[in-house]
Amino acid sequence: MKKVLAVIILLIAVAGVFAQGSGKKGKKGEKISFSSRDLNGIGVTDAIFKDTRITMIHIWGTFCPPCIREMPDLSALARSYKAKSFAVIGIPLDLTDSRGTIQPGILRAAKAIIRQTGADYLHIVPTEDMLTGFLKNVQAVPMTFFVDSSGERIGQIYTGAKNLKEWQAIINNLLE
Repeated sequence: MKKVLAVIILLIAVAGVFAQGSGKKGKKGEKISFSSRDLNGIGVTDAIFKDTRITMIHIWGTFCPPCIREMPDLSALARSYKAKSFAVIGIPLDLTDSRGTIQPGILRAAKAIIRQTGADYLHIVPTEDMLTGFLKNVQAVPMTFFVDSSGERIGQIYTGAKNLKEWQAIINNLLE
């Protein structure tokens, strides 16, 4: 009986994780704001959103093979959709501790992964404010969402990796 109960609890927990995955709607109008720096220490704020019509925000981890596998496709998307006012931003979630302090070993690993995958789009250091703000509910990586030129979240939140064609369909739909 205890085993059956444990299996039921496990199935409910797993179903909960999947339920909040790719079909989850973003909070309508939730504004994403931040002040941080990129992996080279250059300051960056949410003002960068105004430069594009749509920005894909890809939250990833250096420990996450699916995250790393999709990074070349995200780079290809950034290049191919640039003329349509589209950009990609990466946020390596494990780069900092809960206070936003950079972990040097993880920074080296993140830079190596970016170099190896050709993910030459902007990657932002998660700050304490970001971790307690719009990143606080991230429970799995990769997690991806989109914002418009004013930084408001649009469309769905996607948990899990996708291939190039799947991302193209999603982006084309958002650009319509």
